[in-house]
Amino acid sequence: MRRADPLLTVLKINKEAEEQAALQLKSAQLEQQKCQGQLDALNNYRLEYMKQMGETQGKTLSASEYHSFHEFIKQVDQALIQQVNAVKEAEKQTGYRQVHWQEKQQKRKAVEMLLDKNALKAQLIENKREQKASDEFAMQQFIRKTPR
Repeated sequence: MRRADPLLTVLKINKEAEEQAALQLKSAQLEQQKCQGQLDALNNYRLEYMKQMGETQGKTLSASEYHSFHEFIKQVDQALIQQVNAVKEAEKQTGYRQVHWQEKQQKRKAVEMLLDKNALKAQLIENKREQKASDEFAMQQFIRKTPR
């Protein structure tokens, strides 16, 4: 009875690590999409607010209304800057996770290649053994049929 190949255990561990890395990558991609969506929403909100203020042009605004408008836009701009930074960080994390997943995938493929190579080597040995047995059997048949 043959022992289980320890490389099979290594392959199993590498597959699990690759799956975990893939889940982490997917999570990072979702976070990046969420951050980008929030940035888009903030940009649209600012645009709409500016459009509304543009429609009031020609109407008299009190100094306090004008000041409030500028303060609010300043706050929205600050939120936009923070959100841009969040998007950049999310993109960076997605990049790290992508590289990590590719490394795990590479390790798994290397173990699979080694297992395939070992299986091929074992098959060649088995083929040679069978050929040798077949040759020996043929030789015995020949010797038995040859008159003495």
